[in-house]
Amino acid sequence: MTHSPVVLGLDFGGTKIAVAICDLAGARLGTTTVDSFPDDGAAAAMSRAIAAGRALLETAAPQGVLAAVGAATFGIPFDDRVELAPAIPGWEGLAFGRELKAEFPGVPVALATDVKAATQAEARWGALAGCDPGLYLNLGTGLAAAILAGGAVVTGAHRAAGEIGYNLRDVSDVGAPLTQRITLEDVVSGKALAAIASAELGRPTTATQLFELATRDAAAAALVDEFIRELAMHVVNLAVAVDPARIVVGGGMVRSWARLAPGLRSALDAAVPFPPELVIAEFPFDAPLIGALALGVEAAGAVLGEEALA
Repeated sequence: MTHSPVVLGLDFGGTKIAVAICDLAGARLGTTTVDSFPDDGAAAAMSRAIAAGRALLETAAPQGVLAAVGAATFGIPFDDRVELAPAIPGWEGLAFGRELKAEFPGVPVALATDVKAATQAEARWGALAGCDPGLYLNLGTGLAAAILAGGAVVTGAHRAAGEIGYNLRDVSDVGAPLTQRITLEDVVSGKALAAIASAELGRPTTATQLFELATRDAAAAALVDEFIRELAMHVVNLAVAVDPARIVVGGGMVRSWARLAPGLRSALDAAVPFPPELVIAEFPFDAPLIGALALGVEAAGAVLGEEALA
């Protein structure tokens, strides 16, 4: 009987938790999704994820040997906490890494933010493969970026590199504390765009609906154009600082890529000394889950040897 090594990937979101299993080559063996039920609290969400992972291991890889676990989450995960993660009550105080290591004793566990995990997926199997440096831009409910340099995702001193949602928007913001200014994510994100559109148009409007409406409504088009201009300014500044070979864009808002891309492309061409490529991610909508698998594969390789991944 063959007991092949497998990897478990967990992607913790504010509304759902995605779970997958792959072999060491990255071939997906099974996937499932469970609701986060944020009102139930952090401990219940973690328990639900663990149960889903164990069940999937039993059904999708009954003869497999768990070689590693990769976990991605909103916020910045540590062994004893998760920073900047208000979506689920108690999540910031959850001993995230320790909980997972206790549930899977003796198995390597790798942690990352959802966007950095997505970058890992694009670097190993997707549109950032071979790029040095490269940039990943997530345009979803929130806003964040990640830098790939020397084949590794840059984490930063506090694992907060790329959290551009906190960027200043104007010189008047200089010196103002977070509570006294409007952050970039407050206006340039899917959640923010929906709120702005709903207020300006006088009816509930999602970001997706606004982009569709912009094709025939001048007021909607003006909101979209302003959104793209402000986004483009920060993407240009990031590209100037990093000098990437390629910028890869993922997240739910890339469903409106036909509208987003021209403004970003023209801004990069006009302002960046050496304009990078600009492409949609290989995994535009589930990159954090695939990234969790990539984290696990890398952790397994560190223990088993890279030849095991060939």
